[in-house]
Amino acid sequence: MPVRTFVRLAVGCATALAVATTTTLVSTAQASPRAAADPAVITDWNAIAVRTIFTEGQQPPPAGQLYLGFVSTAVYDAVAAIDGRYAPYAKQPRPRAHASSQAAAATAAYKVLSHYFPASQQALSSDYAASLAKIREGAGKTHGIQAGKAAAATLVRLRTGDGRGADVTLDVTPAPGVWRPTPPASAPMLVPWLGFVRPLLLKSPTQIPPAGPYALNSAAYTRDFDEVKAVGVASGGSRTPAQTETARFWSDNLIRQFQTAFRDQAARRHLNIADSARMFAVLNAASADAAIACWRGKYDHAYWRPSTAIQLADTDGNPATTADPAWSPLVANPPYPDYPSGHACLTGATTAGLSHLFGARHIDLTVDSAVTGTTRHYATADALNQETKSARVWLGIHFRKATTDGNQLGRAVSRWALGHYFRHVGR
Repeated sequence: MPVRTFVRLAVGCATALAVATTTTLVSTAQASPRAAADPAVITDWNAIAVRTIFTEGQQPPPAGQLYLGFVSTAVYDAVAAIDGRYAPYAKQPRPRAHASSQAAAATAAYKVLSHYFPASQQALSSDYAASLAKIREGAGKTHGIQAGKAAAATLVRLRTGDGRGADVTLDVTPAPGVWRPTPPASAPMLVPWLGFVRPLLLKSPTQIPPAGPYALNSAAYTRDFDEVKAVGVASGGSRTPAQTETARFWSDNLIRQFQTAFRDQAARRHLNIADSARMFAVLNAASADAAIACWRGKYDHAYWRPSTAIQLADTDGNPATTADPAWSPLVANPPYPDYPSGHACLTGATTAGLSHLFGARHIDLTVDSAVTGTTRHYATADALNQETKSARVWLGIHFRKATTDGNQLGRAVSRWALGHYFRHVGR
């Protein structure tokens, strides 16, 4: 770049003035309108986040969703501060003129992931260099990087001391209706601290409490008991081949399935960088809070799994239930209580978010499963909600009430969040 830069400024309609200065250098990026940002940076860094959190960081799905919420929120804030159409999640410094939202998004994601997953630093640095190489040099790129750093630093500061990894254990006395570790691993409750983490959006983990499971001596409990006993058993029950296929389809890592589907959404709907960043923030931050609220419900209710309930039905005080000590589910139980269903909580938050963004009858979601090697398409929120709720029963790992209330909890969390965050400026 020459030491002395000349900039021609149009004044009025006809007057032109050549101005030279030895003290101020004006780059091409400053003198020209901001180049259109490539929205692929949002989906690229979502894929990097999934790899970092789950493959390299080995986070279990519910905890992994929390970190996806962190990344998506910081990226959204970096882009929103520059774009100006949506209100940032947290107050951000005013970006410099013509800051690159593409550089801001990549930087925010890189900084958040590097902070929480330092073991992945080498891979993340390589990813970040590749992202920045796609953006032309100039002040816009520099200012975008600054905006991304600011958004990431704000997010990290806000999450300091939020309760992640706290020393929390679920210590309950075995009794009818009470959860206990299940074979074959008989492991204690996974990430019990999650239910005590400060939410991203909700005021507290218990702001929207689930209704609670049915009483063991109720007709409703008997109905749910009989259903899962018949269709959730490993073999010999009344589950159809189609139901088995659906159950297995949804036995994959749900969060990985949804993130892949979200990236497909952004691409097929041709979302610009601001709308793409907002979509991921809406879906991932609300799902993070749904996971927190769900895990608190699991901790507080500590309700037994169907396999325990069926094997020990002669202790439940309900004469309408019959014990089967040899009963086992289609897949092994995950190591945490039945109620409410985490899978249903996350799906409810997802369908409510997609409904808000695109319409409940037009979610147009394509989902793949590494378990079955197949892909399914869902046009409506209701179709996705109903199938996923039933799938957990057909797997034999949830009572129907856990899936119904979990889905409702996730939707309630998302609706509340969307009434308070990620809104258009001025609305």
